[in-house]
Amino acid sequence: MQKLTITLIQTELFWENKEVNIHHFTKLIEDIKEQTDVIILPEMFSTGFSMNASALAEKMDGPVVSWMKETAKKKQAVICGSLIIEEDEKYFNRFVWVGTDGIVQSYNKRHLFRMANENDFYTNGTKKIIIEYKGFKIFPAVCYDLRFPVWLRRTKQFDYDMMIVVANWPERRALHWKALLHARAIENQCYVVAVNRVGNDGNGFLYSGESSLINPKGEIVFQQANDSFTKTFTIELAEVNEWRNNFKAIEDADSFVFE
Repeated sequence: MQKLTITLIQTELFWENKEVNIHHFTKLIEDIKEQTDVIILPEMFSTGFSMNASALAEKMDGPVVSWMKETAKKKQAVICGSLIIEEDEKYFNRFVWVGTDGIVQSYNKRHLFRMANENDFYTNGTKKIIIEYKGFKIFPAVCYDLRFPVWLRRTKQFDYDMMIVVANWPERRALHWKALLHARAIENQCYVVAVNRVGNDGNGFLYSGESSLINPKGEIVFQQANDSFTKTFTIELAEVNEWRNNFKAIEDADSFVFE
C-alpha cells in the first residue's frame, strides 16, 4: 500500500530576515520527532511576502537553497516551500522542492498578485510541473494560483494525486482561502495540502493560517487557524484511486486540453 507522510509547518515569519527565518525553521524541523517524507514550508518562507526582490533574491546555488539541501539530507525528508529567486536578471516567486539526494525541482508562480503589485517586481511562470515521489504524483501551486481553477485543472493528460499550495494568504480573505481549497479538492478529486503563515507582516497585514489537509472526497481532515504548529499526517494513494473509481467525474469532462 503506497503511503506518504507529510509535515505541515504553520508559523510566523520574520520580515525580510533570512538569517532569523532559517534559524527558526531549523529548530522547528529538528523538533519533528516522527519519521516524515515531505516537510512543507509557507510561501516566501525565508523573507515573508516582500516586494523587495532586488535586495532579497538569491540564485539557486544561494544560501537558502543550500540550507534546504543540507536539511533534506540530514532529516532524510523532502523540504519544500517558495522563496525569491533571481535568474537571467529576472525575479521569481519560486516553489522549490529539494529531495534527500539533493535533486531540486521547481515551479515559478504563474499568477502574480496584482493587488500587492507582485506583477511589477516578479516574472510569472509559464510551465506547470508534476513531481513524482513515492508513487504519488504531486502538483505544486503558490498562493494566488489557487483562484484560477483552469490552471489547476486535473485532466487525463495532466494527472496528479495531490496538490500542494504554499501561501501568504491574509486573514481578511480567509473565507476565500478555505472555500477555494475545498473546491480544488472536490473538483480534482485529489488531496489538497495547504500551508499558510500566521502573524503580522512588515506591511501590517494579519495572517490567520488555516493550513489544511483535505481528502479527495472534499472532506476536511485538518484545518487550524491562528496558532503556530507542526503537524504530521499520513495519506494513502488507495484513497485517491478508490474515490475516483467510484465517482468517475473525469469521464464527463471536456475532451480538449486546457492551455
